[in-house]
Amino acid sequence: MFRVAVPNKGSLSEPAVAMLREAGYKQRRDSRELVLADPENDIEFFFLRPRDVAVYVGTGTVDAGITGRDLLLDSGANAEEHLPLEFARSTFRFAAPAGTMSSIAEIAGKRVATSYNVLVADHLAAQGITPESVVHLDGAVESSVKLGVADLIADVVETGTTLKAAGLEVFGEPILVSEAVLIKRKGVEDPVGLSTLARRLQGVLTAHKYVLMDYDVPAANVAQAVAVTPGLESPTVSPLHDSEWVAVRSMVPKNQTNKVMDELYEIGARAILVTGIMACRL
Repeated sequence: MFRVAVPNKGSLSEPAVAMLREAGYKQRRDSRELVLADPENDIEFFFLRPRDVAVYVGTGTVDAGITGRDLLLDSGANAEEHLPLEFARSTFRFAAPAGTMSSIAEIAGKRVATSYNVLVADHLAAQGITPESVVHLDGAVESSVKLGVADLIADVVETGTTLKAAGLEVFGEPILVSEAVLIKRKGVEDPVGLSTLARRLQGVLTAHKYVLMDYDVPAANVAQAVAVTPGLESPTVSPLHDSEWVAVRSMVPKNQTNKVMDELYEIGARAILVTGIMACRL
């Protein structure tokens, strides 16, 4: 069976399970279940700590896994990103006491506290910057400066409210923009089953981003209509009983649905219908 590691808790867990379920895979109903076989799809899921997923994939213990890009890079494991999954997005930034630092060059010789010491050390090394130390903390990184453990921190920044409350402010460019990713072992041939899993997950992503739009339009205006709804390859255009009209079907970005409907109506389209896409293969 094709073996896949899935985060067993945290912000990655529920969206990963939901996405796999949408992709047609059996998923656990009890959070205490650590291994789940899906013989119909010839796949087996292992529910592991998010930080451990890349390690298991890198050693070949499992064939693929879902984890965060940040956790993958911080693990140092022999694994690589195969497909971005577009959920659990986060941004990593440096932050220091307000008004004390404005560029990452100033980190040289300073103490940096973070939960992602490998990722941060590698990033600074790539920039040619040598800190005094990179201090690993498992949590409450924002408190480290006030407690005298570090001079600055590197952490996930969402609204910045927590940092501001701790008297910190971000500076410099982001270290990393992270999200959930499907990963595989680096330097080996793709295992059997990976392409099917990736294709199914990509189908879920596409179904989330697009809708199917059907409408009738005067044949004389079809070129204008097709320019508004070009689809992914090309829209379907079918004749109607009234030869002066045609029916058009096309995939349209979900976030542009109403704008596209307005444009179509202006050029004479009528009976404009929108249908959600449950799954697809492109």
